[in-house]
Amino acid sequence: MRKFKYTAVNIEKKKFTGTFIAEDETDLRKKLAQQNLYLIACKQTKDVSPNPFFSLTGSISVSELTTFCRQFAIMLNSGISVLDTLGQLREQSFSGFLKKILYMIYDDVKTGYLLSKAMEKHKKVFPEFFRSMIYVGEISGSLEKVLGNLADYYEAEVQLKRKIKSALAYPIIMSIMFVGVVLLMLLFIVPQFEETLEEMEISNLNLLTETVFAASRWLRANGTYLLYAVVLIFALLFVFLQTEKGKMAFDTFKYKMPLVKKVQTNMVASKYTKALGLLLESGMDMVDALEVVCNLLGNRYASKQFRAVIEDVRQGTSLTFAMEAYKLFPQMLIQMISTGEKTGNIEDVLNRSGRFFDTQVETALFSATGIIQPVMLALLGLVIGGMFIAIYSPMIAIMQNDFTATGVVIRTISEIGKLTGDRF
Repeated sequence: MRKFKYTAVNIEKKKFTGTFIAEDETDLRKKLAQQNLYLIACKQTKDVSPNPFFSLTGSISVSELTTFCRQFAIMLNSGISVLDTLGQLREQSFSGFLKKILYMIYDDVKTGYLLSKAMEKHKKVFPEFFRSMIYVGEISGSLEKVLGNLADYYEAEVQLKRKIKSALAYPIIMSIMFVGVVLLMLLFIVPQFEETLEEMEISNLNLLTETVFAASRWLRANGTYLLYAVVLIFALLFVFLQTEKGKMAFDTFKYKMPLVKKVQTNMVASKYTKALGLLLESGMDMVDALEVVCNLLGNRYASKQFRAVIEDVRQGTSLTFAMEAYKLFPQMLIQMISTGEKTGNIEDVLNRSGRFFDTQVETALFSATGIIQPVMLALLGLVIGGMFIAIYSPMIAIMQNDFTATGVVIRTISEIGKLTGDRF
């Protein structure tokens, strides 16, 4: 079937324009004639998602997608048809980018497309998981329930991301402060003390002071080149991380680094349980659901390893044994799924497990930051304290020497006074 944009007239010569799905121009002419319309001109069209680069927001946020699902579910539960719901939703206060897409989806559904098929034309906007859930909801006749579940799912994702950002805020601020204070000391404070010591003609400095002064001189002389080098390194790293090899390397690093591993595995387990639970609850086949979930784990290394789990399940292995063989998930999750398979209630077990692993992510994250924070504070104190000792130690030595010299003079004068007093 093809999509045509047409111009037609009725018996009264009144002109109409619109879009229609037909096999070809002849089929289009027949279908319009059934509505007492006579084709004048037509043109085959293709729907292309608007370029997010030219939109105000550039993409659809998870929060916006959540709102869309929630409003869609409420309207469907009120008895409004899918087409009328889309017609109302496209007039809501969404971003201009989403509104353009909703107008295109509305036209497709109006001409006979399933909602999931209409959304499939906009794969960069609606994730595979979202489209799969919509398709299952349409086929099973429970679209409003599926949309409500999707809204709950994305709301949980938003809350988890907020907690992660909140936990990472302090270490990031501390890192910026650390770099800022060190640069301030080396570029502005240390040079002033070095100049003061040179004016006092003090050259016998200890190793720590010489090292700090040398670092300050090197940074002032080569600071521009260092800045260029740092920017270049970050640019190359950014470009590398945009490639598939770079993304895979970074995800593998996150999955194996001791301090981050627990956070990452619990995040993967949380995504896995919530997504798989929703898909199975909606009626999707286990293997098909696993295929969809594989792209939702949020870690390429885990997704690659998970392909072997899917293949084992396809060959008849139970999900519990397949997962246990590859050590991708926490042992607690495997035990929960084993219980679900034995009781025949795996969907409910998975849905409850999702909330449990959200809590585990938060606990692991705060545990990791709890280790990082005192280490960073100790490092900051050590570096700043070392610089102050390097700067002030020569001044303290001068003061001690002056105090000693003054004491010698006073004792000498006192001795001279005693001798003079004895003679006279």
